[in-house]
Amino acid sequence: MSHDLATHRSSKIDDTATAVRILVVEDDRDQRRLVGAILESQGYQVSTAAELESARGALASGAVDLVLSDWKLPDGNGTELLTLIREQHPETAFIMVTAYGTIARAVEAIRLGADDYLAKPFERQALLLSLEKVLKSRRLEDENRRLTEALTERDRLVDLVGRAPCMQRLYQRVEKLAGTEATVLLTGESGTGKELAARALHALSRRADRAFVAVNCAAIPEGLVESELFGVEKGAFTGADRGRPGRLESADGGTLFLDEIGELPLLMQPKLLRALQEGRITRVGDQREREVNLRIIAATNRDLAQEVEEGRFREDLYYRLNVVPLNMPPLRDRRDDIPLLVDHFARRATRRHGVSVDPFSGAVMKRLLDHPWPGNVRELGNTVERLVLLAEDGRVSVDDLPAERESRQDGGFKVPPEGLSWEQHEKDCLRQALEHTAGNRTRAAKLLSLPYKAFLYRLEKYSLA
Repeated sequence: MSHDLATHRSSKIDDTATAVRILVVEDDRDQRRLVGAILESQGYQVSTAAELESARGALASGAVDLVLSDWKLPDGNGTELLTLIREQHPETAFIMVTAYGTIARAVEAIRLGADDYLAKPFERQALLLSLEKVLKSRRLEDENRRLTEALTERDRLVDLVGRAPCMQRLYQRVEKLAGTEATVLLTGESGTGKELAARALHALSRRADRAFVAVNCAAIPEGLVESELFGVEKGAFTGADRGRPGRLESADGGTLFLDEIGELPLLMQPKLLRALQEGRITRVGDQREREVNLRIIAATNRDLAQEVEEGRFREDLYYRLNVVPLNMPPLRDRRDDIPLLVDHFARRATRRHGVSVDPFSGAVMKRLLDHPWPGNVRELGNTVERLVLLAEDGRVSVDDLPAERESRQDGGFKVPPEGLSWEQHEKDCLRQALEHTAGNRTRAAKLLSLPYKAFLYRLEKYSLA
């Protein structure tokens, strides 16, 4: 290296340098210190090694983003180090440096996987430009890898997992419906994956490159439903200092997913129906109509036909949404899929949190198989993620399963030794079910696995109606 390295003005490269860890492998002590000082002045985290063996140790002891190595080393050469890195640390970038800058040696280094090549003597600017080029290329490769993984997830029907016959039928219907513009009504219990099915319908459709807009109708305060769905024009009310598109307008050209549609206020249903039928919306505070081109997918865990019968849901909106019904099976109907789902959720959790775990033991898997899973796939996924995070030395323990899971394993409710009043017990169950569902009798009946009419009879019996 020339003395230009010491005298050339520094030129800061991008701010990502502060997070980059570089290993400098150089047998000449002065050159090693000089290069290290230059890189540290640019914000890089620098470690050094004087020979091949110490470089191996540095790589084994911690993560390294880039290796800058001389070709000639006291106990070997840079190609040996490069081969080791490509076999054991493929994500690490590599720049080869040599005083013998022949074309043959450069070609050999690139053939073995080097990201760039520098010939001595080189100037400071050449070193920094080489680093910048290699690190930028690596960042692009990482981004492409993430995009590829995202596309792979899409090809796998967006996290829908299962081999049970009911899931195979579901896959067939999703793939068949995805290529159409048909409105789909997804039904099933909470946690069965209705939004995943909606995303799969969108991802496999002709609208896949446009927006997928999900609206949780149960999460919007009643007074804000209209402005949230249809948007607001500037000056429509106090505080509306600018116009804002609603969810329907944001989904123009793509897919609108109306989750928990059964929770939509009755007074808002006619306006939604008109928008869906005519493809036109009007923002709050505006007179102008705007055209929207939407594919509608709705979802509910309610019995909408029962809701219509009881006057809580408009019949015309129900028929507009229920063009093609698609029921999501509960986890209890596909228990054979639990090991497959456990493996899927465990791999996802280890990637997300950067940890590793051993395969789940037979004892843990038995407990997971025996559990009734009232929260369905969502509950299973959350449980597996918790087990992964609590694992000690990579081993998942039965002790990390929630305590209430154990009581259910032992046969559920047990009569206390002193006995109980059955009528009081039944009344308490009815009251708690209503409390859990905020007074929704349809959902409370389902919570107790009672036919709706039988549930109403018991409410009347105990004066709870």
